[in-house]
Amino acid sequence: MHPVQWLAQHDRDYAALRRAARTAIIMPAMFALGAKVWHKPDLATYAAFGSFAMLLLVDFTGPMRQRLQAQAALGVAGCGLVVLGTLASQNEAVSVVAMVVVAFAVIFAGVVSSVLAGATTSMLLAFILPVSLPAPASSIPQRVEGWALAAVVAFVAIGLLWPAPTREPLRAAASAACRALAARLRAEVAYRLSDSDPAFRPDLEHAVQASDAAVQALHKGFLATPYRPTGLSTVTRTVVRLVDQLGWLNTIVLQAGLQPGPMAAHREACAVKLSAAATLERGAELLDVMAGDPTDLRAAMTALADALTAMEQAQTGALPVRQQTPGEDGDLVTEFISSLDPSFRAQELSFAVSLIAGTIDQTAAAERRSWLDRFLGRQPHGLPGALSAATERATAHVERHSVWLHNSIRGAAALGLSVLVANETGVQHSFWVVLGTLSVLRSNALNTGQNVIRGLAGTVAGFIVGGLLLQAIGTNPTVLWALLPPAILFAGVAPTAISFAAGQAAFTVVLVILFNIIQPAGWRIGLLRVEDIALGCAVSLVVGLLFWPRGAAAAMRQALAEAYVDSADYLTRAVEFGMARCDFNGTPPVPPTAEALRAAGAARRLDDTFRNYLAERGSKPLPLAQVTTLVTGVAGVRLAADAVLDLWQRDDGVAVGDRRAAREELLKSADQLQGWYDGLAGSLLDQQALLDPLAHDKVADGRLVDAVRHDLQGEDGKATATAVRMIWTGDHLDAVRRLQQVIIGPAREASEVRTAGVRGALVDLVPASLRH
Repeated sequence: MHPVQWLAQHDRDYAALRRAARTAIIMPAMFALGAKVWHKPDLATYAAFGSFAMLLLVDFTGPMRQRLQAQAALGVAGCGLVVLGTLASQNEAVSVVAMVVVAFAVIFAGVVSSVLAGATTSMLLAFILPVSLPAPASSIPQRVEGWALAAVVAFVAIGLLWPAPTREPLRAAASAACRALAARLRAEVAYRLSDSDPAFRPDLEHAVQASDAAVQALHKGFLATPYRPTGLSTVTRTVVRLVDQLGWLNTIVLQAGLQPGPMAAHREACAVKLSAAATLERGAELLDVMAGDPTDLRAAMTALADALTAMEQAQTGALPVRQQTPGEDGDLVTEFISSLDPSFRAQELSFAVSLIAGTIDQTAAAERRSWLDRFLGRQPHGLPGALSAATERATAHVERHSVWLHNSIRGAAALGLSVLVANETGVQHSFWVVLGTLSVLRSNALNTGQNVIRGLAGTVAGFIVGGLLLQAIGTNPTVLWALLPPAILFAGVAPTAISFAAGQAAFTVVLVILFNIIQPAGWRIGLLRVEDIALGCAVSLVVGLLFWPRGAAAAMRQALAEAYVDSADYLTRAVEFGMARCDFNGTPPVPPTAEALRAAGAARRLDDTFRNYLAERGSKPLPLAQVTTLVTGVAGVRLAADAVLDLWQRDDGVAVGDRRAAREELLKSADQLQGWYDGLAGSLLDQQALLDPLAHDKVADGRLVDAVRHDLQGEDGKATATAVRMIWTGDHLDAVRRLQQVIIGPAREASEVRTAGVRGALVDLVPASLRH
């Protein structure tokens, strides 16, 4: 295979090559400028490593303006960390404590933004370098000058030197998914209106396959990074919402509503579906442009709301006047429930599409803001500010089972201990002890041990190669300067294109060359590098053994259990809100906002844990597809609760008749569902026996219909809109009940897994984009 083709396969979009090429040009130039032109060794060192940190260790995405803003903020933050690190380095005890505090703050801050998460290593390096190289306060100006110079040059290089194309994979994939789902809806309506003519079936099946593929591509792109791809900017926060919303629309709403075989067309429901398709198409068009005009989308949303209202009004006359007498076989109830099913599916679809359209509208509104509104943090209607969003995300992870919290504490402890070990042992280059700790620490002891072996093997290999190189060429400065750029280029590409060990080897060669330029010492530089990395690896292994060495599989079960419990509780509270709203006197009931936030926080922790599960090396006891099914199920329960809440917030709350019997039936159903999902959580955590999925209770359906018919008929003998909403609430609960059939198999397998899962045997199940 041609080298270019091989690199294209292993380095998608040449991202690693782009970073490495910039660094190979800028880093030697910064080092030469400081050391040979200005003769300032501290400036040279910090300019060189600042270039390394801001060009090779971080790769911001999105539009160029956002990338440059993030790059500028990183440079300012780095300068501040250099000052703090230098001041802390003057006292050993202070340096250890400061390392712990700064490391925890920097690592944990990544939970609020993918921009911060992606810059974690770069920011830590800005503190590790000065805190591990003690110097008086008088050295601060030269150190900051070097780091600031690197920041300015990196800023220019990002914009002008082989600039990366704008990459917004979620946005493009969301637009494609909207179009595919709209085509699916149109194909389904055409099939139903043709009286299920077989000639229309192939088009419908093709549309179903295309929409499934489009939504899967969106989800795959969402999982292609080791952290949730959402920053604090309004646009990134709204776009990432579309992943769950479009997934729910496809897997829960549409698949459940597509019944095989002939079925009479429900004209009002078909009208809602066509309006929904038009809304999705207008939404896709708005996603395709920046700061677009939302007029067409809003008109489509209005048409969808009108179609839903018309269907609701038509449906209020569907309740049968005749009550079922004792001894009848239940056909009346079954027939009635079946007759309401298309309208419920259309109502469920309308809510999901309206949710998606509202998110897209908010995205465009955020992009249309003036620079002053952006500067002042003014948000589009319905969206919290950046500070509120950051607080909400951080608070969700201040929980003892949070993997992100565990990793933050573990990383802080490891880096603080490495500074202590470096100070106590008096090694010549303590910086590499701390950096070695950072490079190999992972989420559990076993995986840390694997990285220790690879890290040390790579470092030893680099030492051997560097030693042989110096043996061949000596310590001639001219030759070493000539070799430095290609060595940096290879070191930047190797971790992505080859392996972690190859990256360690290449980086060791770079350091051998760099330090021999500073102070010629031959192969001894490489030997010191091996010793320092060995100490850092040992620290990582000890900390990995002491702090939460359970692995990602156990954390995955815990996160799933909590997410299902909180989502089911939110669903129950949403039903209770609806039942209280339809019978309140005076003060209206309070929506379950706290429960909604708690469910969203649990879903966020689950997402981070799932990414950690994907990143683990070694064999996984549970296939990825089954874990994904369980994760998707959480979104299904939570968004069903959102739908129930939206359904009752549109009710006028005017009481008609006695609603107690109907309320009791719905509350009982919600409690039964919550009990089942609580049992699911117990089976994941404690190996409790998982109950079979709840069966469809036709008797309960009959009681609900009788209660609604008896209690909620209007004066004209027809049902009120509130009565239909009660029936639809029962349908939402039934949708969550049917979800049990989907997740029961993976849940039973997951409940039997009691050992820590690590990546290996099933790694080939993970798409290549998730592994690189």
